[in-house]
Amino acid sequence: MNDPGNAGRTLFRGPGITKKGIAIMKTRITSRRAFPLAAGLLAVGLFLAAFPCTWASEQGGAGKPATQDQKMQWFREAKFGLFIHWGLYAVPAGTWKGQPIPGIGEWIMNRARIPVKEYEQLAPQFNPVKFNAEEWVRLARDAGMKYMVITSKHHDGFAMYGSKASPYNIVDATPFQRDPLKELAAECAKAGIRFGFYYSQAQDWHESGGAGNTWDFGPDEEKSRNGAYDKYLQSKAEPQVRELLTNYGPVCLIWFDTPRMMDVGDRAKRFIDIVKTLQPWCLIDGRLGAAGDYRSMGDNRIPNEVVREDWEVPATLNDTWGFKSYDHNWKTPEDLTFKLVDIVSKGGNYLLNVGPTAEGLIPQPSQDNLRAVGRWLKVNGESIYGAGPTPYGEELGAYDPDPNKKDNRGNRIFLARKDWRCTVKPGKLYIHLFTWPNGSFELAKVDGKITKAYLLADARKKSLKVKANGTAWSIALPAAAPDKTDSVLVLNIRK
Repeated sequence: MNDPGNAGRTLFRGPGITKKGIAIMKTRITSRRAFPLAAGLLAVGLFLAAFPCTWASEQGGAGKPATQDQKMQWFREAKFGLFIHWGLYAVPAGTWKGQPIPGIGEWIMNRARIPVKEYEQLAPQFNPVKFNAEEWVRLARDAGMKYMVITSKHHDGFAMYGSKASPYNIVDATPFQRDPLKELAAECAKAGIRFGFYYSQAQDWHESGGAGNTWDFGPDEEKSRNGAYDKYLQSKAEPQVRELLTNYGPVCLIWFDTPRMMDVGDRAKRFIDIVKTLQPWCLIDGRLGAAGDYRSMGDNRIPNEVVREDWEVPATLNDTWGFKSYDHNWKTPEDLTFKLVDIVSKGGNYLLNVGPTAEGLIPQPSQDNLRAVGRWLKVNGESIYGAGPTPYGEELGAYDPDPNKKDNRGNRIFLARKDWRCTVKPGKLYIHLFTWPNGSFELAKVDGKITKAYLLADARKKSLKVKANGTAWSIALPAAAPDKTDSVLVLNIRK
Protein backbone atom coordinates (compact mmCIF):
# COMPACT_ATOMS: atom_id res chain seq x y z
CA MET A 1 0.00 0.00 0.00
CA ASN A 2 1.56 3.28 -1.10
CA ASP A 3 1.11 7.02 -0.55
CA PRO A 4 -2.00 8.24 -2.42
CA GLY A 5 -0.38 11.58 -3.09
CA ASN A 6 1.12 10.62 -6.49
CA ALA A 7 -0.92 9.73 -9.54
CA GLY A 8 -0.86 6.17 -10.80
CA ARG A 9 0.07 4.66 -7.45
CA THR A 10 -1.95 2.34 -5.24
CA LEU A 11 -4.33 4.03 -2.82
CA PHE A 12 -4.59 3.15 0.84
CA ARG A 13 -7.57 0.96 1.52
CA GLY A 14 -9.12 -0.19 4.74
CA PRO A 15 -12.18 -2.18 5.74
CA GLY A 16 -14.45 0.84 5.52
CA ILE A 17 -13.50 2.12 2.04
CA THR A 18 -13.79 0.19 -1.21
CA LYS A 19 -12.04 0.70 -4.54
CA LYS A 20 -15.34 1.75 -6.06
CA GLY A 21 -16.02 4.24 -3.27
CA ILE A 22 -12.60 5.84 -3.67
CA ALA A 23 -13.09 6.09 -7.44
CA ILE A 24 -16.47 7.79 -7.02
CA MET A 25 -15.07 10.25 -4.47
CA LYS A 26 -12.12 11.07 -6.75
CA THR A 27 -14.41 11.60 -9.73
CA ARG A 28 -16.72 13.94 -7.84
CA ILE A 29 -13.89 15.96 -6.39
CA THR A 30 -12.09 16.26 -9.72
CA SER A 31 -15.24 17.28 -11.58
CA ARG A 32 -15.88 20.14 -9.13
CA ARG A 33 -12.30 21.37 -9.05
CA ALA A 34 -11.62 19.81 -5.63
CA PHE A 35 -14.03 21.65 -3.36
CA PRO A 36 -12.20 22.08 -0.03
CA LEU A 37 -14.80 20.17 1.99
CA ALA A 38 -14.87 17.20 -0.38
CA ALA A 39 -11.10 17.13 -0.61
CA GLY A 40 -10.87 17.19 3.15
CA LEU A 41 -13.30 14.29 3.48
CA LEU A 42 -11.31 12.26 0.98
CA ALA A 43 -8.06 12.99 2.80
CA VAL A 44 -9.55 11.93 6.12
CA GLY A 45 -11.04 8.80 4.57
CA LEU A 46 -7.77 7.76 2.99
CA PHE A 47 -5.88 8.47 6.19
CA LEU A 48 -8.19 6.31 8.28
CA ALA A 49 -8.17 3.60 5.63
CA ALA A 50 -4.39 3.41 5.88
CA PHE A 51 -4.62 2.36 9.51
CA PRO A 52 -7.23 -0.40 9.91
CA CYS A 53 -6.78 -0.59 13.67
CA THR A 54 -8.43 2.23 15.59
CA TRP A 55 -6.42 4.72 17.59
CA ALA A 56 -7.94 3.46 20.82
CA SER A 57 -7.21 -0.23 20.22
CA GLU A 58 -3.71 0.50 18.97
CA GLN A 59 -2.72 2.72 21.86
CA GLY A 60 -4.34 0.65 24.58
CA GLY A 61 -7.36 2.81 25.35
CA ALA A 62 -9.25 5.95 24.42
CA GLY A 63 -8.15 9.36 25.70
CA LYS A 64 -5.09 9.67 27.90
CA PRO A 65 -3.39 6.80 29.74
CA ALA A 66 -4.66 6.53 33.30
CA THR A 67 -1.22 5.69 34.69
CA GLN A 68 2.39 5.61 33.58
CA ASP A 69 2.31 1.83 33.95
CA GLN A 70 -0.55 1.66 31.44
CA LYS A 71 1.36 3.89 29.04
CA MET A 72 4.51 1.75 29.33
CA GLN A 73 2.82 -1.64 29.11
CA TRP A 74 3.46 -2.28 25.41
CA PHE A 75 7.12 -1.24 25.76
CA ARG A 76 7.64 -3.63 28.66
CA GLU A 77 6.10 -6.45 26.63
CA ALA A 78 7.91 -5.75 23.35
CA LYS A 79 11.59 -6.09 24.37
CA PHE A 80 12.93 -6.08 20.78
CA GLY A 81 12.68 -3.33 18.17
CA LEU A 82 14.10 -2.37 14.78
CA PHE A 83 16.01 0.91 14.45
CA ILE A 84 16.52 2.29 10.92
CA HIS A 85 19.04 5.00 10.03
CA TRP A 86 18.36 6.11 6.45
CA GLY A 87 19.03 9.39 4.72
CA LEU A 88 21.15 11.27 2.18
CA TYR A 89 24.29 9.97 3.87
CA ALA A 90 23.57 6.59 2.23
CA VAL A 91 24.62 8.12 -1.11
CA PRO A 92 28.31 8.75 -0.24
CA ALA A 93 28.19 5.63 1.96
CA GLY A 94 31.23 6.66 4.00
CA THR A 95 33.36 8.12 1.19
CA TRP A 96 33.74 11.78 0.20
CA LYS A 97 35.67 12.95 -2.87
CA GLY A 98 37.34 9.58 -3.14
CA GLN A 99 38.46 9.44 0.48
CA PRO A 100 37.01 7.15 3.18
CA ILE A 101 35.79 9.28 6.06
CA PRO A 102 36.37 7.91 9.58
CA GLY A 103 33.44 7.53 11.94
CA ILE A 104 29.82 6.49 11.61
CA GLY A 105 28.16 6.84 8.22
CA GLU A 106 25.41 9.34 9.07
CA TRP A 107 27.99 11.80 10.46
CA ILE A 108 29.88 12.18 7.16
CA MET A 109 28.73 15.78 6.69
CA ASN A 110 30.18 16.67 10.09
CA ARG A 111 33.32 14.54 9.93
CA ALA A 112 34.27 15.78 6.44
CA ARG A 113 33.12 19.36 7.19
CA ILE A 114 31.01 19.37 4.03
CA PRO A 115 29.50 22.78 3.25
CA VAL A 116 25.71 22.89 3.15
CA LYS A 117 25.58 23.76 -0.54
CA GLU A 118 27.77 20.78 -1.42
CA TYR A 119 25.86 18.35 0.77
CA GLU A 120 22.57 19.51 -0.75
CA GLN A 121 23.73 18.08 -4.09
CA LEU A 122 23.18 14.59 -2.69
CA ALA A 123 19.41 15.10 -2.80
CA PRO A 124 19.10 14.96 -6.64
CA GLN A 125 21.12 11.71 -6.52
CA PHE A 126 18.88 10.05 -3.95
CA ASN A 127 16.37 7.82 -5.72
CA PRO A 128 15.74 4.63 -3.69
CA VAL A 129 13.64 2.87 -6.32
CA LYS A 130 14.23 -0.53 -4.70
CA PHE A 131 12.60 0.53 -1.42
CA ASN A 132 9.72 -1.75 -0.47
CA ALA A 133 7.93 -0.97 2.78
CA GLU A 134 6.26 -4.36 2.89
CA GLU A 135 9.63 -6.14 2.69
CA TRP A 136 11.12 -4.01 5.45
CA VAL A 137 8.20 -4.72 7.75
CA ARG A 138 8.34 -8.42 6.89
CA LEU A 139 11.99 -8.44 7.96
CA ALA A 140 11.05 -6.92 11.33
CA ARG A 141 8.37 -9.56 11.81
CA ASP A 142 10.71 -12.37 10.75
CA ALA A 143 13.25 -11.11 13.29
CA GLY A 144 10.65 -11.20 16.07
CA MET A 145 10.70 -7.42 16.52
CA LYS A 146 7.65 -5.69 17.95
CA TYR A 147 8.30 -2.05 17.09
CA MET A 148 10.09 0.01 14.46
CA VAL A 149 11.79 3.41 14.80
CA ILE A 150 13.09 5.22 11.71
CA THR A 151 14.99 8.46 11.17
CA SER A 152 12.51 11.12 10.10
CA LYS A 153 15.25 13.78 10.23
CA HIS A 154 18.83 13.17 11.30
CA HIS A 155 21.48 15.76 12.12
CA ASP A 156 22.00 16.58 8.42
CA GLY A 157 18.58 18.30 8.50
CA PHE A 158 17.07 16.31 5.62
CA ALA A 159 13.50 15.10 6.25
CA MET A 160 12.77 11.57 5.06
CA TYR A 161 9.08 12.38 4.65
CA GLY A 162 6.92 14.99 2.91
CA SER A 163 7.35 17.96 5.24
CA LYS A 164 5.48 21.22 4.77
CA ALA A 165 7.75 22.93 7.29
CA SER A 166 10.84 22.63 5.05
CA PRO A 167 11.27 21.89 1.33
CA TYR A 168 14.48 20.03 2.20
CA ASN A 169 12.75 16.66 2.18
CA ILE A 170 12.55 13.43 0.20
CA VAL A 171 9.27 14.27 -1.56
CA ASP A 172 10.19 17.78 -2.73
CA ALA A 173 13.98 17.59 -3.17
CA THR A 174 14.63 14.17 -4.73
CA PRO A 175 13.58 12.33 -7.90
CA PHE A 176 11.95 9.69 -5.66
CA GLN A 177 9.04 12.02 -4.81
CA ARG A 178 7.44 9.52 -2.43
CA ASP A 179 6.95 9.47 1.32
CA PRO A 180 8.52 6.20 2.52
CA LEU A 181 7.55 6.85 6.13
CA LYS A 182 3.87 6.98 5.25
CA GLU A 183 4.26 3.69 3.39
CA LEU A 184 6.04 2.13 6.38
CA ALA A 185 3.40 3.42 8.80
CA ALA A 186 0.67 1.75 6.75
CA GLU A 187 2.54 -1.56 6.50
CA CYS A 188 3.34 -1.58 10.22
CA ALA A 189 -0.34 -1.01 10.99
CA LYS A 190 -1.26 -3.99 8.83
CA ALA A 191 1.40 -6.20 10.41
CA GLY A 192 0.69 -5.25 14.03
CA ILE A 193 4.11 -3.66 14.55
CA ARG A 194 4.22 -0.38 16.44
CA PHE A 195 5.73 2.55 14.55
CA GLY A 196 7.88 5.39 15.86
CA PHE A 197 10.19 8.16 14.70
CA TYR A 198 13.75 9.20 15.42
CA TYR A 199 13.95 13.00 15.27
CA SER A 200 17.08 15.12 15.76
CA GLN A 201 15.61 18.10 17.56
CA ALA A 202 18.76 20.01 18.50
CA GLN A 203 21.35 19.29 15.83
CA ASP A 204 20.53 20.40 12.31
CA TRP A 205 23.59 21.01 10.18
CA HIS A 206 21.53 22.38 7.28
CA GLU A 207 20.07 25.33 9.21
CA SER A 208 22.01 28.39 10.31
CA GLY A 209 20.26 28.32 13.68
CA GLY A 210 20.50 24.59 14.31
CA ALA A 211 23.15 23.11 16.56
CA GLY A 212 26.21 21.26 15.32
CA ASN A 213 27.33 23.00 12.12
CA THR A 214 30.20 25.14 13.32
CA TRP A 215 32.13 25.08 10.01
CA ASP A 216 29.43 27.02 8.14
CA PHE A 217 27.51 28.86 10.86
CA GLY A 218 29.80 29.42 13.84
CA PRO A 219 29.65 28.41 17.52
CA ASP A 220 26.49 26.86 18.93
CA GLU A 221 26.68 29.05 22.03
CA GLU A 222 26.32 32.19 19.93
CA LYS A 223 23.21 30.75 18.21
CA SER A 224 21.71 30.13 21.63
CA ARG A 225 22.50 33.66 22.83
CA ASN A 226 21.32 35.59 19.76
CA GLY A 227 18.00 33.76 19.38
CA ALA A 228 18.86 31.88 16.18
CA TYR A 229 18.58 28.51 17.91
CA ASP A 230 15.11 29.19 19.30
CA LYS A 231 14.03 30.50 15.91
CA TYR A 232 15.17 27.22 14.35
CA LEU A 233 13.32 25.17 16.97
CA GLN A 234 10.10 27.13 16.53
CA SER A 235 10.16 27.40 12.74
CA LYS A 236 11.34 23.90 11.80
CA ALA A 237 11.84 21.36 14.58
CA GLU A 238 8.60 21.90 16.47
CA PRO A 239 6.42 22.09 13.32
CA GLN A 240 8.00 18.92 11.96
CA VAL A 241 7.31 17.04 15.18
CA ARG A 242 3.69 18.20 14.91
CA GLU A 243 3.57 16.85 11.36
CA LEU A 244 4.92 13.46 12.42
CA LEU A 245 2.37 13.18 15.21
CA THR A 246 -0.53 14.30 13.01
CA ASN A 247 -0.09 12.65 9.62
CA TYR A 248 1.16 9.11 10.28
CA GLY A 249 -1.37 7.42 12.49
CA PRO A 250 -0.53 6.16 16.00
CA VAL A 251 3.11 6.86 16.87
CA CYS A 252 4.47 4.59 19.59
CA LEU A 253 7.43 6.81 20.47
CA ILE A 254 9.55 9.79 19.46
CA TRP A 255 13.26 9.06 19.71
CA PHE A 256 14.92 12.44 20.25
CA ASP A 257 18.71 12.70 20.17
CA THR A 258 21.75 14.73 21.31
CA PRO A 259 20.06 17.34 23.55
CA ARG A 260 22.45 20.23 22.93
CA MET A 261 21.25 23.44 24.61
CA MET A 262 17.84 21.88 25.24
CA ASP A 263 18.04 22.37 29.01
CA VAL A 264 17.58 26.14 28.70
CA GLY A 265 14.22 27.73 29.46
CA ASP A 266 11.16 25.88 28.18
CA ARG A 267 12.80 24.38 25.08
CA ALA A 268 12.36 20.74 26.08
CA LYS A 269 8.96 21.37 27.65
CA ARG A 270 7.60 22.73 24.37
CA PHE A 271 8.32 19.38 22.69
CA ILE A 272 6.84 17.44 25.60
CA ASP A 273 3.67 19.55 25.38
CA ILE A 274 3.38 18.88 21.63
CA VAL A 275 3.67 15.12 22.14
CA LYS A 276 1.29 14.97 25.09
CA THR A 277 -1.29 17.13 23.33
CA LEU A 278 -1.29 15.35 19.97
CA GLN A 279 -0.61 11.75 21.04
CA PRO A 280 -0.68 11.25 24.82
CA TRP A 281 0.15 7.53 24.46
CA CYS A 282 3.35 8.30 22.54
CA LEU A 283 6.51 7.64 24.54
CA ILE A 284 9.44 10.07 24.72
CA ASP A 285 12.93 8.62 25.00
CA GLY A 286 15.61 9.90 27.35
CA ARG A 287 17.54 12.15 24.95
CA LEU A 288 15.27 15.18 24.60
CA GLY A 289 16.95 17.27 27.26
CA ALA A 290 14.36 16.60 29.96
CA ALA A 291 13.15 13.45 31.66
CA GLY A 292 11.47 11.08 29.21
CA ASP A 293 9.25 8.04 29.69
CA TYR A 294 12.23 5.71 29.69
CA ARG A 295 16.00 5.83 29.85
CA SER A 296 18.07 5.54 26.68
CA MET A 297 21.42 3.95 27.44
CA GLY A 298 24.54 4.98 25.56
CA ASP A 299 24.95 3.66 22.04
CA ASN A 300 25.81 -0.05 22.19
CA ARG A 301 26.15 0.29 25.99
CA ILE A 302 24.67 -2.63 27.90
CA PRO A 303 24.72 -2.10 31.68
CA ASN A 304 26.56 -4.59 33.86
CA GLU A 305 23.73 -5.07 36.33
CA VAL A 306 19.94 -5.09 36.60
CA VAL A 307 18.48 -1.58 36.17
CA ARG A 308 15.17 -1.05 38.01
CA GLU A 309 13.49 1.33 35.59
CA ASP A 310 12.28 1.32 31.99
CA TRP A 311 15.26 1.45 29.62
CA GLU A 312 16.52 0.60 26.16
CA VAL A 313 19.86 -0.06 24.45
CA PRO A 314 20.21 1.34 20.91
CA ALA A 315 22.73 -0.81 19.06
CA THR A 316 24.34 -1.41 15.68
CA LEU A 317 24.68 -4.61 13.67
CA ASN A 318 28.16 -3.57 12.53
CA ASP A 319 30.16 -0.42 13.42
CA THR A 320 27.88 2.21 11.89
CA TRP A 321 24.27 3.36 11.98
CA GLY A 322 23.94 4.89 8.51
CA PHE A 323 25.13 2.75 5.58
CA LYS A 324 28.88 2.54 4.89
CA SER A 325 29.79 0.45 1.87
CA TYR A 326 33.02 -0.89 3.40
CA ASP A 327 31.83 -1.71 6.94
CA HIS A 328 31.49 -5.50 6.99
CA ASN A 329 32.15 -6.04 10.68
CA TRP A 330 28.84 -7.80 11.28
CA LYS A 331 27.86 -9.10 14.70
CA THR A 332 27.04 -12.81 14.57
CA PRO A 333 23.57 -14.22 15.24
CA GLU A 334 24.99 -15.88 18.36
CA ASP A 335 26.28 -12.54 19.66
CA LEU A 336 22.98 -10.78 18.88
CA THR A 337 20.97 -13.49 20.62
CA PHE A 338 23.17 -13.29 23.70
CA LYS A 339 22.87 -9.50 23.81
CA LEU A 340 19.07 -9.69 23.51
CA VAL A 341 18.82 -12.17 26.39
CA ASP A 342 21.41 -10.30 28.45
CA ILE A 343 19.50 -7.02 28.07
CA VAL A 344 16.12 -8.56 28.91
CA SER A 345 17.64 -10.34 31.93
CA LYS A 346 18.71 -6.91 33.21
CA GLY A 347 15.27 -5.35 32.63
CA GLY A 348 15.71 -3.56 29.30
CA ASN A 349 14.76 -3.45 25.62
CA TYR A 350 17.03 -3.99 22.61
CA LEU A 351 16.65 -1.52 19.69
CA LEU A 352 18.80 -3.00 16.93
CA ASN A 353 19.72 -0.93 13.88
CA VAL A 354 19.93 -1.46 10.14
CA GLY A 355 21.36 1.06 7.66
CA PRO A 356 19.69 0.75 4.22
CA THR A 357 21.49 1.66 1.02
CA ALA A 358 20.73 4.64 -1.21
CA GLU A 359 18.77 2.24 -3.44
CA GLY A 360 16.48 1.39 -0.53
CA LEU A 361 17.84 -2.08 0.26
CA ILE A 362 18.69 -3.40 3.71
CA PRO A 363 22.10 -5.12 3.42
CA GLN A 364 21.79 -8.88 3.10
CA PRO A 365 24.04 -9.69 6.10
CA SER A 366 21.74 -7.55 8.25
CA GLN A 367 18.74 -9.49 7.00
CA ASP A 368 20.36 -12.88 7.47
CA ASN A 369 21.53 -12.21 11.01
CA LEU A 370 18.22 -10.70 12.12
CA ARG A 371 16.24 -13.60 10.71
CA ALA A 372 18.52 -16.01 12.57
CA VAL A 373 17.58 -14.29 15.83
CA GLY A 374 13.95 -14.50 14.74
CA ARG A 375 14.17 -18.26 14.27
CA TRP A 376 15.46 -18.60 17.83
CA LEU A 377 12.63 -16.39 19.08
CA LYS A 378 9.98 -18.49 17.35
CA VAL A 379 10.97 -21.34 19.65
CA ASN A 380 11.98 -19.37 22.73
CA GLY A 381 10.05 -16.09 22.55
CA GLU A 382 8.02 -16.97 25.65
CA SER A 383 11.18 -16.40 27.68
CA ILE A 384 11.69 -12.89 26.21
CA TYR A 385 8.43 -11.06 25.46
CA GLY A 386 6.99 -9.60 28.65
CA ALA A 387 9.68 -11.25 30.77
CA GLY A 388 11.20 -9.61 33.82
CA PRO A 389 14.83 -9.41 35.00
CA THR A 390 16.82 -12.01 36.89
CA PRO A 391 16.22 -12.40 40.64
CA TYR A 392 19.86 -13.45 40.99
CA GLY A 393 22.77 -11.44 39.61
CA GLU A 394 25.92 -13.42 40.26
CA GLU A 395 25.58 -15.00 36.80
CA LEU A 396 26.08 -11.55 35.23
CA GLY A 397 29.64 -11.19 36.50
CA ALA A 398 31.52 -9.14 39.07
CA TYR A 399 33.84 -6.17 39.30
CA ASP A 400 37.56 -6.82 39.34
CA PRO A 401 38.79 -7.11 42.93
CA ASP A 402 41.35 -4.41 42.19
CA PRO A 403 39.41 -1.08 42.24
CA ASN A 404 42.34 0.68 40.58
CA LYS A 405 41.94 -1.24 37.32
CA LYS A 406 40.05 0.92 34.79
CA ASP A 407 38.82 0.50 31.22
CA ASN A 408 39.56 2.99 28.42
CA ARG A 409 36.72 5.21 29.66
CA GLY A 410 38.01 5.31 33.21
CA ASN A 411 35.39 2.95 34.59
CA ARG A 412 36.15 0.11 36.96
CA ILE A 413 36.73 -3.21 35.15
CA PHE A 414 33.71 -5.53 35.09
CA LEU A 415 34.40 -9.23 34.52
CA ALA A 416 31.31 -10.45 32.69
CA ARG A 417 30.20 -14.06 32.88
CA LYS A 418 28.36 -15.58 29.93
CA ASP A 419 27.47 -19.14 30.91
CA TRP A 420 23.81 -18.45 31.68
CA ARG A 421 21.14 -15.81 32.16
CA CYS A 422 17.71 -15.79 33.82
CA THR A 423 14.43 -14.11 32.83
CA VAL A 424 11.19 -14.46 34.76
CA LYS A 425 7.40 -14.47 34.55
CA PRO A 426 4.94 -15.12 37.36
CA GLY A 427 5.51 -18.68 38.54
CA LYS A 428 8.34 -19.34 36.07
CA LEU A 429 12.10 -19.02 35.80
CA TYR A 430 13.68 -19.20 32.35
CA ILE A 431 17.29 -20.30 32.58
CA HIS A 432 19.14 -19.45 29.36
CA LEU A 433 22.06 -21.86 29.00
CA PHE A 434 24.75 -20.51 26.68
CA THR A 435 27.23 -23.07 28.01
CA TRP A 436 25.64 -26.51 28.22
CA PRO A 437 26.30 -28.07 31.64
CA ASN A 438 27.73 -31.53 31.99
CA GLY A 439 24.86 -33.67 33.27
CA SER A 440 22.90 -31.17 35.34
CA PHE A 441 22.29 -27.51 36.09
CA GLU A 442 22.76 -26.37 39.67
CA LEU A 443 20.78 -23.44 41.05
CA ALA A 444 21.86 -22.27 44.48
CA LYS A 445 18.58 -20.81 45.68
CA VAL A 446 14.95 -20.67 44.58
CA ASP A 447 12.20 -18.65 46.23
CA GLY A 448 9.70 -21.49 46.40
CA LYS A 449 9.47 -25.05 45.18
CA ILE A 450 10.24 -26.27 41.66
CA THR A 451 7.15 -28.25 40.61
CA LYS A 452 8.32 -29.01 37.08
CA ALA A 453 11.38 -28.54 34.88
CA TYR A 454 11.47 -28.88 31.10
CA LEU A 455 13.19 -27.51 28.00
CA LEU A 456 11.33 -24.77 26.17
CA ALA A 457 12.31 -26.28 22.81
CA ASP A 458 10.53 -29.52 23.75
CA ALA A 459 6.99 -29.28 22.36
CA ARG A 460 5.93 -32.14 24.67
CA LYS A 461 7.32 -30.37 27.74
CA LYS A 462 8.75 -33.63 29.03
CA SER A 463 9.64 -33.34 32.71
CA LEU A 464 13.29 -33.35 33.72
CA LYS A 465 14.40 -34.87 36.99
CA VAL A 466 14.70 -32.35 39.80
CA LYS A 467 16.50 -32.87 43.08
CA ALA A 468 16.25 -30.54 46.06
CA ASN A 469 18.93 -29.97 48.65
CA GLY A 470 17.58 -27.35 51.02
CA THR A 471 17.27 -24.14 48.97
CA ALA A 472 19.60 -25.50 46.27
CA TRP A 473 18.32 -27.46 43.28
CA SER A 474 19.81 -29.78 40.68
CA ILE A 475 18.08 -30.34 37.34
CA ALA A 476 19.19 -33.31 35.23
CA LEU A 477 19.80 -32.44 31.59
CA PRO A 478 20.17 -34.52 28.42
CA ALA A 479 23.64 -35.02 26.99
CA ALA A 480 23.14 -32.68 24.03
CA ALA A 481 21.87 -29.09 24.01
CA PRO A 482 18.70 -28.55 21.94
CA ASP A 483 20.07 -25.23 20.62
CA LYS A 484 23.68 -24.43 19.72
CA THR A 485 23.33 -20.83 20.94
CA ASP A 486 20.91 -20.68 23.87
CA SER A 487 18.89 -23.59 25.27
CA VAL A 488 16.15 -22.43 27.63
CA LEU A 489 15.36 -24.43 30.75
CA VAL A 490 11.92 -23.66 32.21
CA LEU A 491 11.33 -24.03 35.95
CA ASN A 492 7.75 -23.85 37.24
CA ILE A 493 7.78 -22.39 40.74
CA ARG A 494 5.18 -22.62 43.51
CA LYS A 495 5.67 -20.45 46.58
